[in-house]
Amino acid sequence: MGAVQITLGAISVALGVVAWSMFAMTIARFVRIIRLGQPDGTRNGPALARLATLVKEFAAHTRMNKYRNVGVWHWLVMWGFMLGSLALFEAYGEVFVPTWGWPVLDHLAIYHLLMEVLGVGTVVGILVLMAIRQANHPRKAGRVSRFQGSNFAWAYFIEAVVLIEGIGILGVRAAKAALGVHEMPLWAEFVSGPVGMLLPASENLVSVFAFIKLMSATVWLIVVARTMTMGVAWHRFSAFFNIYFKREDDGDVALGAVKPMMSGGKPLDFEEADPDTDVFGAGKVEDFSWKGWLDFTTCTECGRCQSQCPAWNTGKPLSPKLMITQLRDHAYAKAPYLLAGGSKDMAGDEVGITGDGAEEKLAKIDALALAEAERPLVGGPEEMGVIDPEVLWACTSCGACVEQCPVDIEHVDHIVDMRRYQVMIESNFPTELGGMFKNLENKGNPWGQNAKDRLAWTEDLDFEVPVFDGELAADDEYLFWVGCAGAFEDRAKKTTQAVAELLHMAGVKYKVLGPEETCTGDPARRAGNEFIFQMMAQQNVEVLNGVFEGREPGKRKIVATCAHCFNSLANEYSELGGDYEVVHHTQLLNKLVREKRLIPVAPVAEDVTYHDPCYLGRHNKVYTPPRDLVGAAGATFREMPRHADRAMCCGAGGARMWMEERTGKRINQERVDEALGTAPSKIATGCPFCKVMLSDGVTARKSEKVASESVEVVDVAQLLLNAVKRGDGQKDGAAEAEPASS
Repeated sequence: MGAVQITLGAISVALGVVAWSMFAMTIARFVRIIRLGQPDGTRNGPALARLATLVKEFAAHTRMNKYRNVGVWHWLVMWGFMLGSLALFEAYGEVFVPTWGWPVLDHLAIYHLLMEVLGVGTVVGILVLMAIRQANHPRKAGRVSRFQGSNFAWAYFIEAVVLIEGIGILGVRAAKAALGVHEMPLWAEFVSGPVGMLLPASENLVSVFAFIKLMSATVWLIVVARTMTMGVAWHRFSAFFNIYFKREDDGDVALGAVKPMMSGGKPLDFEEADPDTDVFGAGKVEDFSWKGWLDFTTCTECGRCQSQCPAWNTGKPLSPKLMITQLRDHAYAKAPYLLAGGSKDMAGDEVGITGDGAEEKLAKIDALALAEAERPLVGGPEEMGVIDPEVLWACTSCGACVEQCPVDIEHVDHIVDMRRYQVMIESNFPTELGGMFKNLENKGNPWGQNAKDRLAWTEDLDFEVPVFDGELAADDEYLFWVGCAGAFEDRAKKTTQAVAELLHMAGVKYKVLGPEETCTGDPARRAGNEFIFQMMAQQNVEVLNGVFEGREPGKRKIVATCAHCFNSLANEYSELGGDYEVVHHTQLLNKLVREKRLIPVAPVAEDVTYHDPCYLGRHNKVYTPPRDLVGAAGATFREMPRHADRAMCCGAGGARMWMEERTGKRINQERVDEALGTAPSKIATGCPFCKVMLSDGVTARKSEKVASESVEVVDVAQLLLNAVKRGDGQKDGAAEAEPASS
């Protein structure tokens, strides 16, 4: 051991002790800060299912590989970081004793091959990722870049350290090969071996390479320990926990149902809730659950959510990525105040640090933390709000952000929680929603129509639609949930009529509720008015349980044409005691076609593109049945570039159906333009909200002479009806048909 080894080794150990100590203390601080969030006991089990999800998403990179041009390279860098830690800690020995290696492992050719592959993989992987970042840099792509708004200084720092670490692994190995430390076959050192032949045999060279490797890691440790908001670095650790504790223990993303309104870790009971003590949504950053704080911490600023967001892509201020990073920066800036016991009531008065010595305690808190504590969570620039109201209310709750996030951040739940507080506590929401809320409370539907008119859609049919009259007959298989749009909106009525006619032709026994049906409450819940949702949902559950009284759970079947009703009935009513087997009309019709109970005999000679409704597709993973129906109808199918789990929203979700778009391009027009790019004669969909929005977009484009007058927006049920309508003998045969089996 020479002077070089002693000097470099001493420096490495001294700085390493400082760096690792800082790193450990920062992790302990992370734990304390994340625990500032509200309790959430729904994330604890089952442990094996959660571990299986973690292993699958981490080892197989299932979510990262949604961007395949990135996934494989990130996978190489990830393993280089994890298993490359063996090489890092080995360097603490090599800097002192250049010939040192791990006992046992150092004599195994397979171990050396592993280190070789990790070194090469890390270097190649990070170089490709650096090229991808530059190719998508905002200086070229502007707002279209998913990296718009990301912190490039942090990204460059991380990329540089990873590159140095990868080169360091190969450099140390090459220097040891030059020194002749190991007698390994070429396949075990296919890069470092040949490179070592070009290097001088020098123990000092091994120590220098090991020192460089250690110093890059040491600098990384010190920088990230001092920068708790550097998600691009910290996700290497927090992502494991964020994936394990994701909302759905079966591994699915946090879509479908909205997270129940929680207070103190338990679902909020409105009959006993007290606004002074209970948490109503999120009015302060500490109102988010600890999982919310973990979400904020884990964001890597990759921008996948931003690239898919319909609001961002049409020039609106909402970026899911920037919203999460703004919440993160605010949370960690405010944390010293919260850790000291600080808290404010709804009026903004201090209630946490009071009594004797309060002034002294407050004086000890960082001034920036105290200033951060004064900021409202939601507020405009003049109020210094963390999240601008325009950002909050631009969300369509389409779920594209949640679907794409590689680390399972639950953006939609956080947005709904903030809306809940704004609506129920602050009464601060877009003026258009006031009328919608009033209509829901007084009339049971967003349009303010009379309940007696819920059967008006049946008047143009040439058969009698069976209406529930107090009990279901033994052979009644389905309750047909028409929905508010299907009952009152003229364009949506055509879908309702088409489905009713197809069910009649197929001999399916069903009934409709008629005046007893009310809105499922979906628009209220997505707008943040949980109280109205609970009121309407409980009323509907009571009615539905009465309808299905005496029927075992497997025979409580509902078919719905509205994707939003379908989602609420299937995923949210179970919270209130409503357990039903709910199918979307495209699923049932597809089944009837397969069973030959509906036989298309007059192919639709049309070029058709299909728009995936968000609440049918992303939220409920129903992609194939609607497309099968388009094919069964005999149409020529033309897929849009953005489809299935990457489909563009129509702009109606999240209660946006009842809000005006005043900023940027209209979302429905953006989607219609994409649809028109496939040169269709018909644009098909499977949701009345989508049908209304797309129809409006097509009408606008027709008025501008951009779209042909022949282009029409239809539901897939209408396509199918046109194809089977000329089956004259079908009605007679259907009368004797067996009920559709589940």
